[in-house]
Amino acid sequence: MPDRDPQAEAAADIRARIDTSTPHSARFWNYFVGGKDNYEKDRELGDHIKQIHPGLVDVARLSRHFLGRAVRHLATEQGIRQFLDIGTGLPTADNTHEVAQRVAPDSRIVYVDNDPLVLAHARALLTSTPEGETAYIDADLYAPEAILEAASATLDLSRPVALMILNTLGHVADYEQAHELVSRLMAGLASGSYLVISDSTATSDGMIAASNAYNKSGAIPYYVRGVEEIGGFFDGLELVDPGVCQVTRWRPDSGSADTTPVDAYGAVARKP
Repeated sequence: MPDRDPQAEAAADIRARIDTSTPHSARFWNYFVGGKDNYEKDRELGDHIKQIHPGLVDVARLSRHFLGRAVRHLATEQGIRQFLDIGTGLPTADNTHEVAQRVAPDSRIVYVDNDPLVLAHARALLTSTPEGETAYIDADLYAPEAILEAASATLDLSRPVALMILNTLGHVADYEQAHELVSRLMAGLASGSYLVISDSTATSDGMIAASNAYNKSGAIPYYVRGVEEIGGFFDGLELVDPGVCQVTRWRPDSGSADTTPVDAYGAVARKP
């Protein structure tokens, strides 16, 4: 008998878990930001949603820009060298490790996701500068302590960490549960750590209609929330100016044209 190849078996298992018969949030988002890692069902839904609320394309694109500005701020101005990115999604341009290590080559980044398609593309994320490190763990947002334990193999949790949760918490239907999960994650991080969250918001009829259409598509539902609820995730933390705001209004680059109002809010806050 030929020798077993655990890596090949793991890859086959991941491929077997990928369902292309229904839309998928990571692939849908990938289509909206101009990526190629999507299938016909994702594109069909994306085109339908564009007709309902064209502004969702801006939400996807400009939320990505918010990530870059937040990471640059933390690495450049706050000296953060450790990042825990939960709900990684499919690799695109300027992923967290690329932005952080461009500013500070010794940055260490751990990506977290449990989606089979994202796992299949994980190798694209596992690049790093020689001075730093990038790791990927297959873990579930609903198990915060398991995430922290696995992340501790790469990150020193006794030192500040930036917890990144972008466009992910809407998958948790119950707000109180989502709030608790964020609190448990932050509880395991050192003083001086930061929380970065952005998410789509129920701030226009178009966004609400788009969310309803998405949730009827067969994809795993995603719930948009009010601005006050987004702000609630930062309870007990010190908000970095300008606080909770539209992602395009959070420290825009000088001369940036990307200050379009969008149905997405975010913030960065420090753990005392």
